[in-house]
Amino acid sequence: MTPPAHPRSRPGLSPGPRHEDQRRTFPALDPLAGDEPAATWWGNAWVEALEDTALDPARLVRGRAYAATGHVAAITVTPGRVMAYVQGSRARPYRTEIRLRTLTDDDWDDFLSAAAARPEHIAALLDKDVPHALASAADLLPTPGDLIPDCSCPDDGYPCKHAAALCYQTARLLDEDPFVLFLMRGRGERDILCDLSSRNATRAAAEHSATASCAPLPSVSAKDAVARRAKLPLLPPPFPVPPRPGRPPAYPDAPGAPDPLALDLLASEAAARAHALLATGHDPVAVLTPWQDAVRLAAAHPGSGLTASTRALYRDLAAATDRSPTELARAVAAWRQGGPAALTVLEEPWDPPAGPFDRARPALAAADFPGFRPWRNHLSARSLQLRLGRDGLWYGYESDPDREDWWPRGTPDTDPVRALAALLGR
Repeated sequence: MTPPAHPRSRPGLSPGPRHEDQRRTFPALDPLAGDEPAATWWGNAWVEALEDTALDPARLVRGRAYAATGHVAAITVTPGRVMAYVQGSRARPYRTEIRLRTLTDDDWDDFLSAAAARPEHIAALLDKDVPHALASAADLLPTPGDLIPDCSCPDDGYPCKHAAALCYQTARLLDEDPFVLFLMRGRGERDILCDLSSRNATRAAAEHSATASCAPLPSVSAKDAVARRAKLPLLPPPFPVPPRPGRPPAYPDAPGAPDPLALDLLASEAAARAHALLATGHDPVAVLTPWQDAVRLAAAHPGSGLTASTRALYRDLAAATDRSPTELARAVAAWRQGGPAALTVLEEPWDPPAGPFDRARPALAAADFPGFRPWRNHLSARSLQLRLGRDGLWYGYESDPDREDWWPRGTPDTDPVRALAALLGR
């Protein structure tokens, strides 16, 4: 029979599902087309988890046919559950569910700690991508036996064709937005991003306190300063230049008030340029290209694009410089690693002369770091890389094994062994 029609604003996913942090409802998808029900590796992992436990392959074939002919209505996702009404052979559709366990607080802590520790993981999540290493940090993806189908139909198959159809259509939701999978496991998108933003701010504060000087500043007591005497005491020397610019306060978003993000940018700009003038006597912004200046602006905000305002900042800066948000996030990581010199190392391979580069591989092998392959100024292993800058410093990079998705990490050093040890936290 012909399934009931469902209104859609465009083919595929609707751009505006009803979105609450613990409940998301997606209008009915267009019928499944093509041979593969999912396009991403995590979407296929979802399908395989159910198919590998299916007792009757014929029911899977019928379920895919149901998905291909639009029998699955709106899909609602809540922690531990996916539900939809699926049209069968009778007039009244069946209520169909797929249940799976939610992650524990410890599991989520492992996942969020792994995400916050590496900027490339955060950038991947914001781009609706799931790195393999991050997914395995907390057993995020289902395995055979994790998915439990249930349906109001009289068919006692495991799964029935209605549950199989729901599974195939759900995989398409996961393709578009992996935060749907996170919600199934117990945490909504807003909750995850707020937690990551908090962890990022905590890491930034810890790094600041570790480098800030605790030595008392020289001073003159108020009593001595106002005492009547022929010769006033000498004024104390100027305060030392702080290790980094200060952060402005949080500006409220009030009706009629200036845009908080614009105020924050202006205050951050003033602090950064004043710090540069104090430390060096000149303004470094004047010599930057538009792309370098965009990276510098984004790097001044430690949220890494996690809050609504910094996501908008990253999006606007990337669009203005004809780059993607991921390219901007990678460049920000390089800028925080070593400023303009580190950004040049990220973007400009070069052929170093014989000398330090040729001696680096034997030095690494002698320190039990063999297996680095040379290419121009790069030395690469499966998940670690060192790049020699024109300034004579070695810059560390890290990637998921065999992915060739390199992100700046660690502290630059003139010694490749020390740079690699800093990258590994030794």
